[in-house]
Amino acid sequence: MDKQDELLKEMPKKNSWMNARRYGGRWKRHNITNACCMLYQCQSKLTLLGIETLPESDAQLSLLMVRVKALTAEYNQWQKRSPEIISTNPDVLVALGKEELQKVDHDLEMVLSTVQSKNKKLKEDMKREQQWLDEQQQLVDALDVTHEEMKNQVVPFSEKRTLQELKSKMLKIRAYKEELLSALGEFLEEHFPLPEEDESAKKKKKSPAEEPTVQLVTLHEILERLINKLMSTPHEPYLTINDSFWPPYVELLLRYGIALRHPEDPNRIRLEAFHQ
Repeated sequence: MDKQDELLKEMPKKNSWMNARRYGGRWKRHNITNACCMLYQCQSKLTLLGIETLPESDAQLSLLMVRVKALTAEYNQWQKRSPEIISTNPDVLVALGKEELQKVDHDLEMVLSTVQSKNKKLKEDMKREQQWLDEQQQLVDALDVTHEEMKNQVVPFSEKRTLQELKSKMLKIRAYKEELLSALGEFLEEHFPLPEEDESAKKKKKSPAEEPTVQLVTLHEILERLINKLMSTPHEPYLTINDSFWPPYVELLLRYGIALRHPEDPNRIRLEAFHQ
C-alpha cells in the first residue's frame, strides 16, 4: 500500500490545473489534454496496484478505500492552496466578462433557433394532421347521411308480395307478347296473303282437277312455327320444309336473313336467333 500512498500524494500536484479552472483561470487546450492524460495514468497505476495486492474477497471494499484516499488527498491540497487571481485590472475583468457573456449569448441564440425550427415543423405537422382529420370527419358525416337514407328506403321483404309482383310482370309480358303476335298476324295477312286468294281475282276459276291437293300455310303460320321451334328446342331449332310451305315465302325469309338454311340439309330451315 505504500506505492498507492505515494501516487495519491502526487495526484494533487499533477492536478493543479484544476485550481485555475475552479477560480476562473483560462488554460490552453494542450495543457488540459496533458493534465487529463496524467490523471488517466495515475488512475491506471492505482487500479493495477489494487489488483495485484488485494485479495479477491475484499476487492470492492479496497477500491472504495482507494477512491476515498484519493479524494481526501485532493481535498487537502485544495485547502492548502489559495485562489490565483488572473488580473486585478477592472478593464481586463470587464473584457473577460463581456467575452463570456457573448459566448453564452451565442449559445442561447443557437438553442433558440433550434427550438424555433422544431416549433415550425411541429406546427406544419399539426396543420396536416388537422386537415386529414377534417377530411375524415366529412367522410364520416357523408356515410352517416347515406346510412340514414338507406335505412329510410329499406322495405320489409315479403315472399308472398314478391311472388305476386313476379306473376303480375309475367302476365304483362304475356299480354304484350299476344299484342305483338296479333299485330304481326294482321300485317302479314294484309301484305302477304295466300297465293290462291291473291290470284282468284286475276285468273279464272280452275277446275276441280287442277286445284292443288296440299293446303298451303300462311307466312304468319310459318313464322309462328319457326318461333315455337326455336323457343321449345333451342338445341334443335330446325324445321323441315314440306309441300305446305309456299316456296316464294321460304325464299323471302332466307333472302332477308329472317331464316337460315341447314348447312347439310337444304330442306330444313331455322329462325335467326335475334335474341342472342
